[in-house]
Formats: sequence, structure tokens, C-alpha cells
Amino acid sequence: MTSKNFTVKYRRRRESKTDYKLRRTLLASGIPRLVIRKSLNNFNIQIYNFDLIGDKVLAAAHSKDLIKEGWKYSGSDYPAAYLTGLLCGAKAKKAGVKKVIVDFGLYRVVKRSKLFAAVKGVLDAGIDVVCSKEVLPSEETCSGKAIAYYAKLLFVENAEKYKKQFSNYLKKSIKPEDIQKVFSKVKEDILNKKW
Repeated sequence: MTSKNFTVKYRRRRESKTDYKLRRTLLASGIPRLVIRKSLNNFNIQIYNFDLIGDKVLAAAHSKDLIKEGWKYSGSDYPAAYLTGLLCGAKAKKAGVKKVIVDFGLYRVVKRSKLFAAVKGVLDAGIDVVCSKEVLPSEETCSGKAIAYYAKLLFVENAEKYKKQFSNYLKKSIKPEDIQKVFSKVKEDILNKKW
């Protein structure tokens, strides 16, 4: 008789891609999952509904989709996270989704982080999100006010550092000081568009 001393974990667990215990808890709720994933340059936000055959995507948005809406700035900062969440929320609302539960996967969750900026965008689109309001970043942070303020301050104090810090924007003839204006316009366009 032989005994089994070691059980090999599932491949996705070994690769640190899936926490099956957390996934089971989220699926047991019966509420569609708001899955937020980020990379160095972009956000990918999807709303899934569980199915035995495979999860069904109800709505999805990527920060590259914001370019079509007129966004010329970074795809990885607070305003981009918020707008990507808003875009996904608007599409989900059109698809009939009313309530979601947040799934951050294996990311370390920190209050008022960019991940929660995306959650705030989904909330502002009219989707009920199972999440505490005190972990969400402020409206000023999401709109890019801090970025605009820092750019103005840096331009006055150290023009060379300003050129180096915002070189990608300046190459495209984009002023970082105007980020709030562009944010407001893109937000309005997303909310007024019929998905």
C-alpha cells in the first residue's frame, strides 16, 4: 500500500495567478464579479458572470479604449483608472448589470489606490458595488487635479525637471496642466454615449 504525502497544487496556483479559495468565496455570492487587472501602462476591467462551461464576460473596458473617447494622457494613472472603470460601468449598465462584487485577484489592496479609482468609476456609472466608500480616492485625485497642480508648480520651480518629467506629453504637444479639462470632457462623453 502506498500513501500520498504530497498533493500537487493546480497549475494556476503554482504560477501565482489564481487564489482558488478567494475565487470560490466570490463565486458563492452569486453576484457578477468586477475583475480589475493592471499592468505598468494600462488597466483592464471586466465584469464576469459565473458559468459551469466558463465565465461569461458581461462588459469589458481597457484603458486603450479611452483613446477613442479623446484621452491623450497616460493609461496607468488615477484619471485613466477612473475613466476605464466608468467606461466598463456604462457598458455594464447597458447590458443590464445592477450589482457587482470586486475581484482584485492576487493584488495587494491598499486604501485609495488606483484599483479603487477604477471601482469609483464603476460606481459613478450607476452600478452598485459591494465595497466600503471610505476606501475610495477623492474626486480631486481621480480627476487629475494633483497632476495638474504638480505640473504647474514644477514648471515654475524647475523648467528642466518639468521637461524631463513630462517629456512624453510634451512630445505629443499635450500640456499636463490641462488634464482636468480633458478628464471632464471624456467623462461627460462616456456618460452621454449610448452603449
